[in-house]
Amino acid sequence: MGQSFESTKPRQNINRFKYVIACSLTACMLCILPFILFAQDTSKVLPNGTDGLVFTPHAVDTIFVNSKEDLEPNEFEGTHSTLRIGLGYIGDATTYAQSKIFKQQMDSANLDLTPNYKTRDFRILGSGRFLKMKRYVAWKFAYMYDGDKKVWMMRESGLTIGVPELAGHIFVGRTKEGFSMVKVMNGHSGWSNERQMALDPIPILADGIKWMGYLPKSRVFWNLGYYNDFLSKGQSFSTFQWQYVARVGWMPYYNKEKNSLLHIAANLRYAKPLDGKFTIKSRPESNPTPQLINTGEFSADKSNSLGGEIYYKNKGLMIGSEAMVHNFSSDKIGNHQFYGGNVVISYFFTGTNRPYNTVGNILGFTKVRSSVFKGGLGEIEGVVNFSTFKLNDGTINGGQFWRVTPMVNWYLNKALRWEFIYGYGVLDRYNLKGSVQFFETRFQVTLM
Repeated sequence: MGQSFESTKPRQNINRFKYVIACSLTACMLCILPFILFAQDTSKVLPNGTDGLVFTPHAVDTIFVNSKEDLEPNEFEGTHSTLRIGLGYIGDATTYAQSKIFKQQMDSANLDLTPNYKTRDFRILGSGRFLKMKRYVAWKFAYMYDGDKKVWMMRESGLTIGVPELAGHIFVGRTKEGFSMVKVMNGHSGWSNERQMALDPIPILADGIKWMGYLPKSRVFWNLGYYNDFLSKGQSFSTFQWQYVARVGWMPYYNKEKNSLLHIAANLRYAKPLDGKFTIKSRPESNPTPQLINTGEFSADKSNSLGGEIYYKNKGLMIGSEAMVHNFSSDKIGNHQFYGGNVVISYFFTGTNRPYNTVGNILGFTKVRSSVFKGGLGEIEGVVNFSTFKLNDGTINGGQFWRVTPMVNWYLNKALRWEFIYGYGVLDRYNLKGSVQFFETRFQVTLM
């Protein structure tokens, strides 16, 4: 029996909307294609004494300029503010080789792993610095299409205010909490294709206020924040009613000119789960892959997380590790604890490096010195990452997964990155241990 006109009209409207969006995105890509293909790394060395007081190119999600001469092709200077327009796209292709036991585990979990290509996200960004303010004040806005949830959502947006009296900056708005270097870094600038699994209980965003500080002489830094769900309640990332976050660290050694450092930090977090319940589920560091470990929903009145991070960097070599434990307390079912961590080694075969920025104390975007579209090789990075996350404790049997990931990142130019990824993992769940191999590639466009 055919559908009536009334029943098909909403679907037609949705299809038309999707068509308009697709055409708009295509037009945007065509407009910025010249910038992507011929973008060069134009990062400038800041004057002495400014390190830690301004944002340097490609340091964080928003890029701020210090003078008119710093403007890049996608940046403009107006009467009251600069304006920088950016966008980003990430797409993943994945296939698998599953052991017989692993397939049994997938049947038990009612999951199906099939080869596929998936858009991870597409984001549009705007940022700038107010020009007629007595102190440093910058703004940023980001809007993103989440390929997993298939929704548009506002990303990091708000104001950054320079407070030299407090040795740093204050951010007000929607941002990353500040727990873990990798979680704070721009998602396009990391060395691996996905953040480690043990970070998944920490929301990617939060609404609130954050104070970032750095003392150049002692090389002590901090990141303190308070957030709540007053504006974000109901959004997918809003899983806590409120949270306090602290990241405090020290660099025993830091030589900016030689691109070498030793970075040590501790992360603390105290929070109240939304509606007195929580669920932890984690993908095996592969965005197209379903969550293989899952606690299911459990009662939780309060939550606290403790983490440690250490990174050593010497020019193109980086060795790092982050470990963390997540505790949940409940008057109904008692307390539960889940833990995990990773170890990573990264090396640039082409001699470049990933710079360190003391605003936020994070590693930034890779410096690409020679574009393949200008006859160069680009930059090539080799990475080996090992990680694990355990979601078994008491009556909760969410499983444990570990994975080792050797991969190669090819930076064709400043805007284009192509990743070649292999992963081998073991799932311990349903009283079985099954192995799976990942064969993946990621294409990334970054114009920020």
